[in-house]
Amino acid sequence: MLEALVLLGFVVFYGYGILSGGTSDVVRAVTSGLLILVFAIGLLVVARGWLQGRDWPRTPTVLWNALLLPVAWSLWQSERQPLALAVLALAGMSIVAALSAPPRDGRREARDRHLTGEGSDPTERPGP
Repeated sequence: MLEALVLLGFVVFYGYGILSGGTSDVVRAVTSGLLILVFAIGLLVVARGWLQGRDWPRTPTVLWNALLLPVAWSLWQSERQPLALAVLALAGMSIVAALSAPPRDGRREARDRHLTGEGSDPTERPGP
């Protein structure tokens, strides 16, 4: 959610630059703003999936944050170490959180039943 809000802040920044005449290349600013908006909306959808207790947001969360690692490296090389460390920390914590999140959508119960052998007898009748 935090990453989506930051991206929306960049969209506002680009929009302000376009409307105030602060950019010399309007086409590039509009294109960049729209592309960032698409990613912000995507991240909001992923955040909504997490808030609803879904399993599917795990992969896009890991992928997005893995893509932030080269961004952190680039920031480090451009001598913006505090920002690079912030991006690296956020990406790292998000990857760890996504990978360590327990399975949801009933998969845990199905996995546990499979591992304990419950419900594996085809002649067993379901309970009342």
